[in-house]
Amino acid sequence: MSDLKLHPNFINGDDFYERLLTAHEGLTKAQSDALNARLIILLANHIGDMDVLDKAITLAKDRRKT
Repeated sequence: MSDLKLHPNFINGDDFYERLLTAHEGLTKAQSDALNARLIILLANHIGDMDVLDKAITLAKDRRKT
């Protein structure tokens, strides 16, 4: 079983965030939601470990309360 990486794992996380924002420019809410869904599926497929994905889902759900 793999562990979910919770420490910063980017050389420059701001670069990714900027690219993500740029990808959403000019999209409707529905198009933006669809882009996010496709990105999540692509990254989940890349991870490929259900234990890691389950941990990520649980953590994301827990953080929405804050």
